[in-house]
Formats: sequence, C-alpha cells, structure tokens
Amino acid sequence: MDINIRKAVIHNVSDNDQAQLRDTIVDAIQRGEEKLLPGLGVLFEVIWQHADEQEKSNMLETLEQGLKH
Repeated sequence: MDINIRKAVIHNVSDNDQAQLRDTIVDAIQRGEEKLLPGLGVLFEVIWQHADEQEKSNMLETLEQGLKH
C-alpha cells in the first residue's frame, strides 16, 4: 500500500480557512501524538515553499530561539 502523506494532508486541508488551519495546527500540537507530526511537517513544507527570504529568516530565528528554551 503506497500512501502519499503530502497529498493526503494537502487534500484534507485545502479548503480550510485560516481559522480552521489554526485549529488543525493547535490541535495537533496539543495532542502531542507522534502520528500527527508528519502532517505538521507537510504544513511547514508548504509554508516554507511559499515564504520569501525574509520570512524564512524570521522562521529560522524563531526556531533557533525556541530550541534554546
């Protein structure tokens, strides 16, 4: 069985508005379930691919600071 996680995640949220996307992200983080991590990774990948260099720099700075805590 060949499951394409990227396509499945994108299909499941492609019609969601910002509030629904936020709820999806917050819910996945709050649950803390390992099985939800790939989906969050796909969402991050979409964000990264559509970010300009300044946004990427900001994300990396935020990530770096978050990892130091």
